[in-house]
Amino acid sequence: MVNSRETLDLTSFAAPAGSVVDWQISDSPVDYAAATALMEARAAAIAAQEAPELVWLLEHPPVYTSGTSGKPEDLRDPRFPLVPTGRGGQVTYHGPGQRVAYVMLDLKRRRPDVRAYVAALEEMIIRTLDAFNVRGERREDRVGVWVRRPDKGDGFEDKIAAIGVRLKRWVTFHGIAINVEPDLSHFQAIVPCGVTDPRYGVTSLVDLGLPVTMADVDVALRQAFEGVFGATSAALAETG
Repeated sequence: MVNSRETLDLTSFAAPAGSVVDWQISDSPVDYAAATALMEARAAAIAAQEAPELVWLLEHPPVYTSGTSGKPEDLRDPRFPLVPTGRGGQVTYHGPGQRVAYVMLDLKRRRPDVRAYVAALEEMIIRTLDAFNVRGERREDRVGVWVRRPDKGDGFEDKIAAIGVRLKRWVTFHGIAINVEPDLSHFQAIVPCGVTDPRYGVTSLVDLGLPVTMADVDVALRQAFEGVFGATSAALAETG
C-alpha cells in the first residue's frame, strides 16, 4: 500500500528568504557518539539562532543503533556495538558504504509539522534514487524508502534507505541513511527497523547492479535536497 504521506504538500519546507543551509562532507568515518554530540551542539546553536542550518554527510564505523522503539531482541548477533539513541525508530546498522545525511533544520522557521518533514525526507531520497533510474517508494506501514524486487518473488521489496529523526525546540537532527555499497551481511545480525516479514529485505545501489560511487550520490542528494528544502552554501571544508 502506498503511504498517504504521498499526498502531503511539501512546498512549504523551503528556507526563509535569504537563508542558505551549510553543506558539509566528512571524508573519514566519524564515531557515532562523537557525531551525536556534534549534532546536539549544532542543533542547540541553530535554535538559539547562533549558527546556520546544516546538512552533514558522513559514514560511520560499523555500529548498530537503537531508536526509541528499539527492542533488545532485535539484536540477534552483537558483532558490533549497540548504541542507544534518542532518534525515532528501532534497530538499524550504520557502516562504511552507507551515506548518512544528518539534517539540522529549524522547523519553527520553515513548517512545524513532523509528519510532513518525514515525508519531505522521503521525497528527497526518492529524487536522489531517481537520478540513478531507481524507483524508490513509500509504504503505509514501513518508514523509509523501498524498492520492489520482482526478481526475488511476488510481493518482495527491499529497503534501500532508512529515516530516523529527533527534534529539540523544533530543530531537527539525525536524518537519513542511503545504502550505496555497505556490507549487507551486517544487517543479518539485526531485525532491521523491526521488520520481520521475509519478503522485506535490505538492498543497496550496488546490489541493484549500479556502479555508483559515494561522490555520485552526494551530487544527486544535494540536488534533491535543494529541490525540497532550498539553497545550500558552498560545501564546507571536509573533515576527517
